[in-house]
Amino acid sequence: MIRPALTAWHDVTEQLLAATRRNGEAERDEVIQEIEGLLDARDKLQPHVAAPHTPEEEAFGKDLMVLEQKVQQQLAAFLKQIRHNITETQAKKDNMKSYVNPYSNLGRDGGYYDTKQ
Repeated sequence: MIRPALTAWHDVTEQLLAATRRNGEAERDEVIQEIEGLLDARDKLQPHVAAPHTPEEEAFGKDLMVLEQKVQQQLAAFLKQIRHNITETQAKKDNMKSYVNPYSNLGRDGGYYDTKQ
């Protein structure tokens, strides 16, 4: 007999995997909120998943461990994509500033210094 908390953990983990696969920029804020909600739900389930486990639960737990590794990889890839988009946006912003004022980043060395004042 597998505890309902373990099956709920499995369901939430599957939902997390599905959420991390949606990577459209238009719905990114919604996906981030969904991921945060699912992670909070898993945090609430965690105390109910503690040992002792039956042999059935241990076999089910091995499947959960594989799913957990997939979730970790997907979340890392999702975070990497967000970081890449942030740096790309920052580079575009800096590039636009250089078009607006192309002489703003010039060094001021070699200026005239009057020692007789």
